[in-house]
Amino acid sequence: MSRIGKLAIKIPSGVSVQVNANEVTVKGKLGELKQKIDASITVTVDGDEIKLDRSNESIEVRSKHGLYRSLVANMVEGVSEGFKTVQEFVGVGYKVEVQGQVLEMALGYSHYILLALPSEVKAEATNERGKNPTLIMRSHDKQLLGQIAAKVRSLRKPEPYKGKGIKFQGEVLRKKMGKSASK
Repeated sequence: MSRIGKLAIKIPSGVSVQVNANEVTVKGKLGELKQKIDASITVTVDGDEIKLDRSNESIEVRSKHGLYRSLVANMVEGVSEGFKTVQEFVGVGYKVEVQGQVLEMALGYSHYILLALPSEVKAEATNERGKNPTLIMRSHDKQLLGQIAAKVRSLRKPEPYKGKGIKFQGEVLRKKMGKSASK
């Protein structure tokens, strides 16, 4: 058995789970998520637990077992608690502002960069004096939140010499030496 796949998923109070012909629907206080499940994986709801079983022991089915268990667990956690990412904008003149569902970013280019956010993602920006501007994004959909965070980061990845760019909070960057002075 897959170590991850064989673990049961606890359903917190206020969350409802429905299984209809290889589609799992999870509803909670923060929203609703749906996920199609491969036909080789069966999903059963027993009281306050969700269990996933596989039909055979082929390599392909075994790999999907843990994958779908993780996806369903993330759905349950997302609709009950939600997910959050925090990104820092490191660099002189770098800033971010949130206007409704649009991010307006100054990233050292000659123009502002505008990025429209989906309705499921809520964002807020903090610009404190003496600290790097930060962007906090929250959503009930972990996959969508990670995709948007990766898109924002791709606009100005941290460079290895000075560390300028967009990085996740707490991320440790390996800095390079740069040129050495010759004797």
